[in-house]
Amino acid sequence: MAKRLIPTLNRVLIEKITAPAKTSAGILLPENSSKLNSGKVVAVGPGLHDKTGNLIPTAVKEGDTVLLPEYGGTQVKLGEKECGHCKKLAPEYEKAASILSSHDPQIVLAKLDASDDASRELAIKYELQGFPTIKILRDGGKNVQEYKGPRDADGIVAYLKKQTGPASAEIKSKEDVASLIDEKKINVVGVFPELSGEKFDKFITLAEKLRADYAFAHTVDAKLLPRGEPVDKPTIRLLKPFDELFVDFEDFDVDAAEKFIAEATVPIVTIFDQEPENQVYVSKFFKTPNAKVLIFVNFSTEFDAFQSKYKDVAVSYKGDGLSFLLGDVEAGAGVFKYFGLEPEQAPVIIIMVNEGEKYISTHVQPDVLASWLKDYKDGKLKQFFKSEPIPEVNNEPVKVVVRDTLRDLVLNSGKNVLLEFYAPWCGHCKALAPILDEVALSFEKDSDVLIAKLDATANDIPKGEFDIKGFPTLYFKSASGNISQYEGDRTKEAIIEFIEKNRDKPAAHHSESSVKADSTKPESVTTDSAKDEL
Repeated sequence: MAKRLIPTLNRVLIEKITAPAKTSAGILLPENSSKLNSGKVVAVGPGLHDKTGNLIPTAVKEGDTVLLPEYGGTQVKLGEKECGHCKKLAPEYEKAASILSSHDPQIVLAKLDASDDASRELAIKYELQGFPTIKILRDGGKNVQEYKGPRDADGIVAYLKKQTGPASAEIKSKEDVASLIDEKKINVVGVFPELSGEKFDKFITLAEKLRADYAFAHTVDAKLLPRGEPVDKPTIRLLKPFDELFVDFEDFDVDAAEKFIAEATVPIVTIFDQEPENQVYVSKFFKTPNAKVLIFVNFSTEFDAFQSKYKDVAVSYKGDGLSFLLGDVEAGAGVFKYFGLEPEQAPVIIIMVNEGEKYISTHVQPDVLASWLKDYKDGKLKQFFKSEPIPEVNNEPVKVVVRDTLRDLVLNSGKNVLLEFYAPWCGHCKALAPILDEVALSFEKDSDVLIAKLDATANDIPKGEFDIKGFPTLYFKSASGNISQYEGDRTKEAIIEFIEKNRDKPAAHHSESSVKADSTKPESVTTDSAKDEL
């Protein structure tokens, strides 16, 4: 059976059609002759779902011939080695399958080659977007849940054993408590006068829905539970290893109860370190819709000094749209890199707002946490914009722009500027680089035109000015301030023609305050206009 790649969502796989090197009469075509890139659609994704859940199918079908942009899409090399993670999982999965084959009731482990034509419909049905993906199928496939357990044989076996049988186990004795309640994890226990009725049925429905995420149990005797007082009416008791240790909830509506559990299982202060048991809470923290407050300190020397005061601050803002995390500098290396920070700047406090706003203070002390958060809530803090260092030398044909020089070199320069937003790893950007060098050299003696580039992975981009959805993206800013995106051919001739057509004519006299292309004067945060705020 032939194997193939199956695109996800509304993506398509296209085989490029190679243009002929000569005509049917044998006349050789020159390399620089005008050619349209085209390709044949060989595979189509299922499409996207809109906000109401309706499927919007992909607009093309297999066999269609389509035009391709010269720079766009992602090259896919067929015949590469198989998925490395799949290979790593395979022996553990086989071992787990062997062990579970004798389990009563039997637990069947199966596998599906999603690259096989025969598996295409199932891959689409179960929305496979990465490999390996493990799904738990119940009731003949009607109930599908994500597998969220370990990936070693023993871990797979233990996790799946807990997924068999009833979604919620009954607690009748202290021995049941010892075997069912893991005090280091989150447990959801339903307490009922009797194990029947509408609320009990809703609790079981809730347990079925969330059994892959939490351990569920139920009882008629709350005195058996390790925490909490006896109750005389149906109650959902959440037992957790942090903060208040238990929380009671009396609304058995499934959606309301699910929301309650999601919110109550996020610690007041999430600890981010190297301990595996904390990773589930870190994941929950970053998925919350709240603005996120993060502090990174050296746990070996500063944890005690910060923990108590930080938690007091977090408690004071509980329910105010903020979530709090205390991280170890060593564990947060990726966060430091993302914000362009160095570990030596710790202790550091960061606020991330979902709209993209960021506020950062470095070398903070525990005593200033409360006042700094108050300044944030009062709107007194200046936003943080990530920027590479301003280059000391900037004498290449294509000038380097960073976030801190974007205003001076581009937006307020009074020049006609072609600005490339690129990524260092982008192959198309590398192919474009020598072409932009040639364009820059052609305008070398024209002081009114500047060709520049900005690493969009290392610098924050002003919101509203530029719309960067891929690399490279080219924008042109005329001397009078008109900004437009360049979407033409990426050839020297086409780019020069565009600049000449859209540039403003040179002014009779230049202002003495015009900024030179190799200026290293930093952008002043205090003069940053509201238009340039993220």
